[in-house]
Amino acid sequence: MKNILLRSVSGAIYVGLIVAGILIGKWAFLALCLLLAGLGIIELSHMHAKNKLNLSQTILDTLGGASLIIGIWQFVFFHSGCLLGVYLIYLIARMVLQLYRTGVTPMADLAYSMLSQMYIALPLALSMFIYARSPMLVLSMFIFIWLNDTGAFIVGSSLGKHRLFPRLSPKKSWEGFWGGLVICVIAAIAIESFAPDFFHVLNMVQVIAFSIIVVIFSTWGDLIESMFKRSFDIKDSGKLIPGHGGILDRIDSLLLVIPATLCYLIFIA
Repeated sequence: MKNILLRSVSGAIYVGLIVAGILIGKWAFLALCLLLAGLGIIELSHMHAKNKLNLSQTILDTLGGASLIIGIWQFVFFHSGCLLGVYLIYLIARMVLQLYRTGVTPMADLAYSMLSQMYIALPLALSMFIYARSPMLVLSMFIFIWLNDTGAFIVGSSLGKHRLFPRLSPKKSWEGFWGGLVICVIAAIAIESFAPDFFHVLNMVQVIAFSIIVVIFSTWGDLIESMFKRSFDIKDSGKLIPGHGGILDRIDSLLLVIPATLCYLIFIA
């Protein structure tokens, strides 16, 4: 009972933080993305270092991710790309720094630094383009991800018999996948029918397609993080959110949904 209460409270705080960061405005959304990126990069560094965290590398990677997010944010909302130059400095500095480290795995260390940028910082930076199109699109990404997780759990736990990807996630089932997909499509139709201004830039067909894209890439995003965790032989990416694991356990789906959504918006524009 205590664990359920703790999980519920921490989950509510997380959802409240996400919703507030999206709805308050572009400055709050920038702060939210910086927070998620910073925590995510630190977690990935811990996973790679196996409790032997290299502080200078982690700080540099975190600052690098922050400079990319701020640079894209500045470009999108103020039409200036000067801060992106700071990110180029990070890329140079990170490679030069490796020359002066005495570790036995220089390529692996550098590769994980670049992974932190590509896997965590870049998607969150790209979300600025979606937010500029419509903050509700960003909020709807989270809504569909949460609905998909809920639907997949309910249907999968009660009807799941056919494993979706047993090598990485033995609990996921095709029944759960289709359950989450159906719930998201129904939600998309309901929202567009009763609140047509919610999505603003999409019509009914486009909203339905959007919900399907979110479900597919959300599932892949979750499986990708499962692949990472199996490689590190860990169950959760961290312990930041009581009852839920680490921040990467919460945003793993989002990190693939963002670039997929942006591609979708580009192609239907």
